[in-house]
Amino acid sequence: MTQTSLELRAGELRLALRPDLGGSIAGLWLGELPVLRSGDPDALQSSRLSGCYPLAPYSNRLGYRRFRWQGADYTTAPNFDDNPHSVHGVAWQKPWAVASQGGSEAELRLVHTADAHWPFPFELQQRFVLTPTALEVHLVFHNTAAAAQPVGLGWHPYFPKRPRSRLHIELSERWESDASGLPTRKVPQPGIDGDVAHLAFDNCFEGWRGPARIRDEKLSLRLSSSLPYLVVFTPDTKPYYCVEPVSHVSNALHMAEPAAHGLRSVAAGERFDAWMKLEVAAV
Repeated sequence: MTQTSLELRAGELRLALRPDLGGSIAGLWLGELPVLRSGDPDALQSSRLSGCYPLAPYSNRLGYRRFRWQGADYTTAPNFDDNPHSVHGVAWQKPWAVASQGGSEAELRLVHTADAHWPFPFELQQRFVLTPTALEVHLVFHNTAAAAQPVGLGWHPYFPKRPRSRLHIELSERWESDASGLPTRKVPQPGIDGDVAHLAFDNCFEGWRGPARIRDEKLSLRLSSSLPYLVVFTPDTKPYYCVEPVSHVSNALHMAEPAAHGLRSVAAGERFDAWMKLEVAAV
């Protein structure tokens, strides 16, 4: 039976999860202050409105809902409004089960069977560990198919945009994109350092080094991950912005050398694991 919501606490940090809505984070608070986009977990209607959701078995866009893998052609289903591409994988669309939960830790599990959205079966475990100063999230992908499959992992955190929200991220290159959001070419990017209100990014970045530092007049955050790429989205018309650790360049499955752009070929029975850590302090 799918559990609808659960809560973890450690010190002043409080985490609300919605396993049934894509294994998503409904809210993360320091005291009463939202750290991620946060709201009443029981009122949350979809994972796309949550504070964060997992990305698997790929992040961002998979071009025109089709791909070729090991000599065979496959398709994926529409899953993101009228977008011509399939977006963010399938894990955020499906209900997860609660495998275990305690006062400050919980583990969720998803069993995917091959369907129109992704043609290979797999299992995922997502573990949340809350301490008084940080949230750690671990994701393990297990290939239950009879052959290798292409895999990418990540998370999609949403941060509330407040006065003087600021990003400082050390990185080296940015992927420019076409009008549909697919990457086209890589250009130098001498880091990101500025007020979110003055940034206009919807890009994948390479050469990420050290924690991404996120700060406003209320909070100081440090985001780190085992994953080497970042997607940064700073829409000027929304009350949020996104800093997303991911394992591969957007649409890497369509590139000439997918593995060179972070996509994994995970053999039958093998696993791929990742982690993300968000350190939280009041200013």
